[in-house]
Amino acid sequence: MPVYNEERALAKSIAEIHRFLSSDGFPHDWQIVVADNGSDDDTAPIGRGLEAELSGVKYLRIPERGRGHALKMAWLESEREIVSYMDVDLSTGLDAFPSLIGAVADGGYDLAIGTRHHRASDVDRSIRRDFLSRGYNILVKAVFATHFSDAQCGFKAVRRAVARQLVPLVQSDGWFFDTELLVVAERSGYRIGEIPVVWSEDPDSRVHVAATVWEDLRGILRLRFGQPWPPSKNKRQAG
Repeated sequence: MPVYNEERALAKSIAEIHRFLSSDGFPHDWQIVVADNGSDDDTAPIGRGLEAELSGVKYLRIPERGRGHALKMAWLESEREIVSYMDVDLSTGLDAFPSLIGAVADGGYDLAIGTRHHRASDVDRSIRRDFLSRGYNILVKAVFATHFSDAQCGFKAVRRAVARQLVPLVQSDGWFFDTELLVVAERSGYRIGEIPVVWSEDPDSRVHVAATVWEDLRGILRLRFGQPWPPSKNKRQAG
């Protein structure tokens, strides 16, 4: 879980995830990593306290800021067979998490992503945010001829061996990390499974929409015109 200045939400969210993963219904061994990327509020002491209090919780302090950088550091140092992440606000319902992990563990996919644009998804968000999200994903598909439907949903899982192949190819250390990871993965021939989710917009979100849109647009231009592509393989895409 990448976090930046999340002193208000961190303890509650980690406790909720910990209860969910500790239940008999989750069939896999697990570890929760709080990847703190440069917080300057009380996120650090809260994270260390959670590590001391709850079994299976690890606090990882990363001085440099950037969600993509936090995921790179946490994933590349992990020894788990599958690495994943979700946003600290838990906008994506946890009930979809077993399916997300199962798609990689048992479903034959190399990556799995939550999608808010599946017909079976249940999404509660503002018209403005929905319009921006759909427009962005249409743009990504138009520029890169991709097949995945939701690049930005903060709910993804990757086979560790695949992450170690892909992450060094991803230049973005910020919000564009997700899109770049998926574009490079699909271009490289890895299978991407899509999981419908229940998703509710967080009114206290730390995402600055205008800045994120600008970063994503710059990332698209850089990836389209300046990225040396890996050798293409046969693509196999999930429906």
